[in-house]
Amino acid sequence: MRCFTAVLGLCTALLGTQVFAEAHQADSLSWLSRIALASQRLNYVGTFTYQSGQQMETSRIAHKVDASGEYERLEVLDGSPREVVRNGGEVRCVLPEQQTIIIDQPVGRRTFPARVPGTSSSFAGLTDSYRIRKGEMGRIAGLEAQAIVLEPKDDLRYGYVLWAEAQSGLLLKSKMLDEKGAVVEQISFSEVKIGGEIERRLLKSRYPQAEGWRVVNARGDEVAKNESGWTVRAGLPGFALMSVVMRPLGNEHDKTVHMVYSDGMASISLFIEPAGAGGEGEGSEVTASGAINIYRRITGSHRITALGEVPLKTLRQLADGVEPSS
Repeated sequence: MRCFTAVLGLCTALLGTQVFAEAHQADSLSWLSRIALASQRLNYVGTFTYQSGQQMETSRIAHKVDASGEYERLEVLDGSPREVVRNGGEVRCVLPEQQTIIIDQPVGRRTFPARVPGTSSSFAGLTDSYRIRKGEMGRIAGLEAQAIVLEPKDDLRYGYVLWAEAQSGLLLKSKMLDEKGAVVEQISFSEVKIGGEIERRLLKSRYPQAEGWRVVNARGDEVAKNESGWTVRAGLPGFALMSVVMRPLGNEHDKTVHMVYSDGMASISLFIEPAGAGGEGEGSEVTASGAINIYRRITGSHRITALGEVPLKTLRQLADGVEPSS
């Protein structure tokens, strides 16, 4: 009888631990959902700082949502002037020194504080790749914030610590960590106002298009995932193909295939385009821009470029597996 009682007690304790862990994980996932929705549905204006290695820059953002859609303006305050203006389904990247405007659609938008995918369905497989838990409360930009920790289960992705404003869920700070716990990238509001009306002037470009400016239309046509003409021989664990867009290359015939892969948190852009004159053969190169790693390879008559805020081995594994569909 004592043996039965002991076993029953152990089973009850284990079951209680499992129920607690599942409830704790569900709570953490609900916070991720709040973070994702807050960046899309709230009005906010603020200043944030981006830091990766020795690179640091400060940006100002204003975001407004009303019955007619979503509007946003992000201006980089350091170095060469740059701004990104969003009006509903159109995004304009303005480069005043080059007198250039690049027009695109908001595909895979990841601008801080919109660092978390936009729907709860995006989190369905997230626990396969990350251990997710609530961290401690903190104070960011003068506001109380709840930390959410995502620890990767393999070496194909980085870890994250996200701080969400306790009342609204808006992301106030994001930290990306490598396998040793070193900071790869950190973004944090230094001041932010959440809610209330956003003046229209804060959403308009500081650089109205002048005569003679170059306008580049980078918008493409989204196609079915099985119609890109390309396939990946062996996929990445946890990563799924989210979209395929055919982008113009400046002539009537050639196009760039833009494939986006995501694990629900990290994302990778894969570009496949003609290598151009003298570009045939085999070879690869590696570069980086801040926290973004870039891997390029030439195979046959095509150049394949993979880029994303993931370890280099992840990009290499994905890009090296690309081949024409049979």
